[in-house]
Amino acid sequence: MESKQNNSLPPKTCSIDRLITIQSDIDKVLEGKKTATRRNGRYADIGEIMVLENRSFQIDRVYEQTLGELTDEDALREGYENLEQYKESILAMHPGMPWVPKMRVWVHEFSEMTE
Repeated sequence: MESKQNNSLPPKTCSIDRLITIQSDIDKVLEGKKTATRRNGRYADIGEIMVLENRSFQIDRVYEQTLGELTDEDALREGYENLEQYKESILAMHPGMPWVPKMRVWVHEFSEMTE
């Protein structure tokens, strides 16, 4: 999974301010427990800044991944103990959505900016 430069990525499908909007996820980011999020579209460019409760986080990597490629390590970066817990949470947020291993998602990895 090589990190691509912005110019080789397709256009964003949404804005960075919509990347993380659920309060429990915001709390995980602020606590340092969540350093990545997956969306069905691309919401940010590498180097772009996301602000959550007056704290700034820089997008470090943006790449595609299939749901079937997710590991427990990926789930940890999402703020969950393991892949099964992450999967249950996603399916609870999207009632009726099946977990399709071939489904492609965009991974956005980020880190807090320090002064």
